[in-house]
Amino acid sequence: MRRFDWPRQALLGACVLILPLLAHAQTSDWNVWLASQIKQHPDVLAAREQWLGSNASADAVAQPLHNPELSTELERNGEEDNYQVGIQQTIDWWDKRSARQQQAGFMRVAAEAMYRRQVLDKTAEVLSVLVEWRSASRAATIAQAQKEQLDTLLTLAEKRQKAGDLGSIDAELTFLSLSQRLAQVAEVEATLQKAEIRARELLPQWTPARGGIPENFWPTQPGSATDQELLQHPAVASAQARWQSLKEEAEVTRRTARAEPTVGLNAGRDGGENLVGLSLSIPLNVRNNFSAETRAAEQAALEAEAHFQAVYRKQRFDLQTAQAVWQRYEQQYRRWQKLVQGRVENSADLLERQWRSGDLSTTDYLLALNQRAESLLAGIELEKQTRLTLTDVLLQSGRLTAATQLTN
Repeated sequence: MRRFDWPRQALLGACVLILPLLAHAQTSDWNVWLASQIKQHPDVLAAREQWLGSNASADAVAQPLHNPELSTELERNGEEDNYQVGIQQTIDWWDKRSARQQQAGFMRVAAEAMYRRQVLDKTAEVLSVLVEWRSASRAATIAQAQKEQLDTLLTLAEKRQKAGDLGSIDAELTFLSLSQRLAQVAEVEATLQKAEIRARELLPQWTPARGGIPENFWPTQPGSATDQELLQHPAVASAQARWQSLKEEAEVTRRTARAEPTVGLNAGRDGGENLVGLSLSIPLNVRNNFSAETRAAEQAALEAEAHFQAVYRKQRFDLQTAQAVWQRYEQQYRRWQKLVQGRVENSADLLERQWRSGDLSTTDYLLALNQRAESLLAGIELEKQTRLTLTDVLLQSGRLTAATQLTN
């Protein structure tokens, strides 16, 4: 028999190697599918159009400031036709365009960050809904199974009562427990229906048959984000880019307050003689030096800087809070798994055998069944909260977009 051990060992080794690869491939396919579904949501489509519109506005800001002006003049003096043609150009003497080009670049960064933030928030919303659906689905299965168990118990109790083996109070207790469970089943199934409808709203091609989130999707340890990673978070990046954009706008306003010359060249004919002229005009900022506009733009930039610092600080503490909450739920969920491991699965059959043999009263049996169901539901709730808080950690760190392989 030992000569056949090596094929078994080889097959087992192949399974050990192949199964993780298959699971990873399935998770990757699911990530790609999820990304495509999120892109189709109207909120994300609207955010993308807003992003493209902001890019167009940035392109407009980066354009040259002054176009040349063409002027003509024609008059008849006796037998002579007099005419004049001129061209004028205002010179960007203080190089406002370079500052506006810098501003346009930051406008594009801010617009893209706002789009990525919408995608990030929508991804977190979708994952939360799928977590809620999985929890509601499992809770509904447990509630339905307990209802069926109580149905069977009620039938057995009525038979034993007729045979004189069980008192009427025991049958009445079973009936009351069953009626209470019916209300709970209705509530759990209603929650499940709401979760399914919400999932279909967010994911056009989702069906209950597709299921929830693959287990391999969740990282075992999300880790903490560095300061550089937090600066790349869409909420922080958009606030920083807006501040830098307003800084450049303040510089543009400051340069605009300075006078710029306008140079003109004229040519024509007057009284039979050819004329060539050169003109120069400079506005005199005497009555209004536009200092108020400059101060207003500078204050707006300072306000944007303070807002950026506030967003950055809040993002850091939001991440710390999310990590702390997730760790607490993760610890309690792991502890629950160790406590119930190998106990809950066989407890229902054990309790029923003891009740049938008379070792367990009906009251204690119903109480034990209820405690068993509550234990299972507590595990489902702990798993749900663990997944929801982990989603929040990925959201606050900005890693959720990378986790779902979203591309623009």
